[in-house]
Amino acid sequence: MWRGMIVLAGLLVAAGTAHANSRFFCSADDTETRFTLESGFESEAGHKLNHFRGALVVKDPAQSTVFGKRVFESQHLTNHWSRDGDLLLEVFDGGEDDTGGATLDLVVVAGERGKPAATFSGTYSLTIEGGSKPYAVEGKVSCGAK
Repeated sequence: MWRGMIVLAGLLVAAGTAHANSRFFCSADDTETRFTLESGFESEAGHKLNHFRGALVVKDPAQSTVFGKRVFESQHLTNHWSRDGDLLLEVFDGGEDDTGGATLDLVVVAGERGKPAATFSGTYSLTIEGGSKPYAVEGKVSCGAK
């Protein structure tokens, strides 16, 4: 009997752990850019970010000298939202000495409120400012949840 209760308790803890966090991944690959983003949020109140990483390639030759290839970490995720099928991620790269003062802002909006799904789509907006020429593009993004 005790062995059965211990096994049941272990299964309940494992089930709670499996559902404690939400992981999302989004990607786009079109004529303007290629990127992947992956984030994780706790399911507790506040949905605290517990993981974020990403990579981006800007295909425009005029922009690629500054933001041709960038890797993103948690400090680059300046805004995020995940609730009931909606996902919003905003990545801001304020640049370092290597950008000459140019900044990059990537916003992903995906999903549909009230319709959580394992795979969903949305749009992205990419803006680069402070360089030799302002740059703004939009496109489609594919996302998924684990």
